[in-house]
Formats: sequence, C-alpha cells, structure tokens
Amino acid sequence: MLLSLLQSRRSIRQFQPRPVEAEKVQLLAESLLRAPSSRGRNPWEFVVVDDAEKLQALARAKAHGSAFLDGAPLAVVLCGDPERSDVWIEDCAIATIILQLTAESLGLASCWAQIRLRLHRDGRTAEDYLRPLLGLPERLRVLAIVGIGYPAESKSGHARESLEWGKLHRNQFGVDWPVGTSSE
Repeated sequence: MLLSLLQSRRSIRQFQPRPVEAEKVQLLAESLLRAPSSRGRNPWEFVVVDDAEKLQALARAKAHGSAFLDGAPLAVVLCGDPERSDVWIEDCAIATIILQLTAESLGLASCWAQIRLRLHRDGRTAEDYLRPLLGLPERLRVLAIVGIGYPAESKSGHARESLEWGKLHRNQFGVDWPVGTSSE
C-alpha cells in the first residue's frame, strides 16, 4: 500500500557499494515514463547514470547537497522542456517522487538533490555545470538528480506524532484538522 511506503521511507545518502540490477533499473525507467503530466505533454527527458566517473562528477554539481551522489551506484537526472509545457517543474517533480516511491518499493533507497536555481562552487549554475557533462541541449532545464541504491544506513520513518497536523485545515484556513479521527 502506498501509505505504508510513505510511513517508512526516508531520504538515504549512504549506499552499499553494489550495483542496482538491470531489471530494477528497467522498472525505475518505466515508472518515470508512467508518471502523469499536465495535458499528457510529458515535457521531460531523463538521463540515467551508472558510470562511476560520471557519478563522481554529478556529486560536484553544486556547492552543498550533492556529494552523496559519489557513493550512489545509480542516479537519474530529471530534465524538463519549458517549450513543451509551462508546468514542466511540477510535471518533473511528480515524476521524481514516482521514481523515489518505486525505488522504495523495490527495496532501494534514494535521495533528491535539487539542481534548479542552485549554484556550482565556481559560481555558475549547477545546470550549466551539468550541461556539457551530460550533453544536454539548451532547451532542457534540470530540476534535480536522484541518487539511488541499496541503503548503507537505516532510518526509521517519521512518527505519526511528529507530523505537523497544524498545517492541515478543514474547509477553511484556521480550522484545525481533527487529528486521529475520521473526516466525518
């Protein structure tokens, strides 16, 4: 059940040094192509990376928050085409979480590294750093990179009591959500 995946999953940044099986990579790829998009435009392109040198280079994409990719056996770079859809960011974000939940369902761990609007340590954008590395055409924008692999660390899901129930409102802002009850 999807809710049980959501209750147990956490972002994992440490991976075992073992490759992800080709069958699982194929299922991850299929999950990306099955993600919903606005008006069925599918404004995305995905670069699946399993080359160790490229993964090391991806780890240097931005000043902070991408180093974990150096230890990942697999990464997916999620790109969108603003000419195909004005909501490419939302569409790619949906595909990203579909990818992460599919990984979790396959016994894999993942972590999202934001690229859009982030800087490389040399001052250029992280996207401009990635463009020649991956041969990306100018029309594409990079939303994120997701590192994927078998977890080398263990984290428990967030406890129900730690959820920010005050951010849920019933019928209008400011009316508290009835925690622990049905929505009758």
